[in-house]
Amino acid sequence: MDQPLILALDQGTTSTRAILFTADGQPLAEAGAPLQQHYPRDGWVEHDADEIFDASVMVLKAAVEKAGRKLSDVAAIGVTNQRETLVVWEKATGRPIHKAIVWQDRRTEAVCARLRDEGREGRVTEITGLLLDPYFSGTKLAWLLDHVEGARAAAAAGSLLAGTIDSWVIWKLTGGRTHATDATNASRTLLYDIRAGAWSAEMGEMLNTPLGLLPEVRDCNGDFGVTDAAILGQAIPIRGVAGDQQAALMGQGCIRPGEMKATYGTGCFMLVNTGEAAPVSEARLLTTIAARVDGRTTYALEGAIFIAGAAIQWLGEGLGVGGPQAAEALAAKANDDLGVVLVPAFTGLGAPWWDANARGAIFGLTRDTTLAEISRAAFDACALQTRDLIEAMRADAPQAFKGDVELRIDGGMSRSPWFSQRLADLTGIGVCRATYQETTALGAALFAGVGAGIYRDVEEAAAARPKTEGYRPALASDVRERAYARWLDAVNRVGTT
Repeated sequence: MDQPLILALDQGTTSTRAILFTADGQPLAEAGAPLQQHYPRDGWVEHDADEIFDASVMVLKAAVEKAGRKLSDVAAIGVTNQRETLVVWEKATGRPIHKAIVWQDRRTEAVCARLRDEGREGRVTEITGLLLDPYFSGTKLAWLLDHVEGARAAAAAGSLLAGTIDSWVIWKLTGGRTHATDATNASRTLLYDIRAGAWSAEMGEMLNTPLGLLPEVRDCNGDFGVTDAAILGQAIPIRGVAGDQQAALMGQGCIRPGEMKATYGTGCFMLVNTGEAAPVSEARLLTTIAARVDGRTTYALEGAIFIAGAAIQWLGEGLGVGGPQAAEALAAKANDDLGVVLVPAFTGLGAPWWDANARGAIFGLTRDTTLAEISRAAFDACALQTRDLIEAMRADAPQAFKGDVELRIDGGMSRSPWFSQRLADLTGIGVCRATYQETTALGAALFAGVGAGIYRDVEEAAAARPKTEGYRPALASDVRERAYARWLDAVNRVGTT
């Protein structure tokens, strides 16, 4: 008998993809479409919401067709998405009133700065777990209502709806019958009380955003309706939703306190599951909802490294080293004794330093230094910034770091066994590399599998992950600690705060 099939929609910042999975986590086929970026002004980033939906329909159909299967073979759809991007649309027509404002957009910085100057950020963090930053969705909603003609009046009349990309796609797929999001996406809006599990009237008032436009918040394995048969050609239940980083946390099987993952792309997103405790970070990490399954909420601490893979890209584009493989080959033969340190603060320093004005630097140069040592320092910077986050998370949530600690990794840099070992050596903890890299789509599929009853619970779902490869620290602890001390000294030298 054929296994049940789960169809994952992964709507990202630069593309929209669908992957068809079997119940044991094996991918059968995938399809994708690029997403056009719109930059109307410096610091503004927008997407066409209609383009996103049209691409979603196309790739969902195409993935099933590529597998040689029928839509009727699909037991459930799972959705994962770029988390903080916001759409506002007309309830009656489904027409967006403006292009979607993307998570990268900085147009509401002045509003956030004013609220910070008024001393509001402490209360914001207490309610939402977040910081006052244009990154999140709440100030985007206020901007749209204030700058699109008639939008505030339409909102007051109840004729508009708003939501993150998951809400928009689900509303459209279900023919306007379901206006819902999940708790992980809600927790990224600046409008959701992560401990009360409800939209916050206080935050709505603070950000001048009416809450009546917002979707119902459901579990990650909740019932999000069924697709309109006229849209996909088949009515299929939507049974799983999670924001991209939380979906990856699930795809990596990080369902227990202390389990953590890091995704290495241009930058790095790292999350540690803290269980039912929602710690307030002293290092200005974000406290966010990891998942809500069957009414039970678990939390995570999240930190972001601004420059990870981008440092390796810089080696090629800025120093002429070549591609990532050439950079790795150079790094592997570097002389460790020279102690070269690169601080890749090309766009400032992220967590836990939060120094927007810091700039990159190389320390320890001597006449013997070559591109090999600089290449090694670029890879090491990714590992040492990861240790910064681990140390901050350990301080904020010591209860989550009891026992054997392991970091589960995915993303472009994790494809390298050499970097995976170097990461273990410089952090001093075990590293587990996902051999199947599409952990975000897999996580959405696993949540949908729980929602559809394919798996009994998240434990059984997590067990369906493909195999992984493990790496243990092999570097002497005194050598590791000297390297970290050099790193901390270098960071303090570039810091401006």
